Amino acid sequence: MLTQTMITESPRLADRPAPGRPPGEGRLLGGPIDLMGACMSFARNEEIYGEGEPAEYLYKVVSGTVRTSKILADGRRQIGAFYQAGDMFGLEMGDEHTFSAEAITDAEVRVIKRNAIAALAQRDNDVARELWTLTGHELQRVQKHVLLLIKTAQERVVGFLLEMAQRAHGSNEVDLPMSRQDIADYLGLTIETVSRTLTHLATTAAIELPTSRHVVLRNRAALTRLNG
Repeated sequence: MLTQTMITESPRLADRPAPGRPPGEGRLLGGPIDLMGACMSFARNEEIYGEGEPAEYLYKVVSGTVRTSKILADGRRQIGAFYQAGDMFGLEMGDEHTFSAEAITDAEVRVIKRNAIAALAQRDNDVARELWTLTGHELQRVQKHVLLLIKTAQERVVGFLLEMAQRAHGSNEVDLPMSRQDIADYLGLTIETVSRTLTHLATTAAIELPTSRHVVLRNRAALTRLNG
C-alpha cells in the first residue's frame, strides 16, 4: 500500500506524453519507458506493494535487490523471485498482485503506470515487442523455478548459486544480498538445510565461503555436474 500512497502524492508520476525512441535504442524496455514514471527509494525490508493490491504499475530496479513473496495458508513464506538492477517486476495477468514485493537492500525503483505503457505499446511496435519479450522472460523464470523445486536439496542450492553467478555476468565470485532465510524460502528448504549444504560444498572445495554473503565458485565443472 505504501507505493500506492506515495505515487498518489508524487507530482512526478502524472501521466505525460511519451517521447520518441532514441535511435539505436535496443535495451529491454529502454528508451521512452525509461523516461516515464519516477524513481522511488525504498529502505531495506520496506514493502513496495502488497499481495492483492491493484496492479496499476510496473517496476524497474535501478539499484539494489527486490524479492517477491507470498504467505501460504500454513504460515510459511514462499519467495517467488529476486530482482536486481535492470530487472522489471510487477507484471500481472490480472488486475491484482499475486505476490507482495519488498526491498531486500536499500533500493531505487522506477515506477511506471501500467496503462501508460500499454498506450505507448499501441503506438510503438518496438515497445509492444519488448513487452512481449518481458512476458516471455517472466514465464521462463517461473518455469525454471518450478523445475528447481522438484530437485534434491543439493541440486537446488547448486542451481541457485549457478543462477546468481550467471546474473553476475558469469563471475566466479558472487555477492548474495539476500539472507540464508531468503534463499531457503526461495528454494523451498529449511535454513538449516541451506547452511548445511553450503558447508558441504565448501568442504569438498566446490565453493569457498569467505563470508556468509560472499561465495567463490572454485569448481564450476563439479557444480554443473551436481546441478543435475
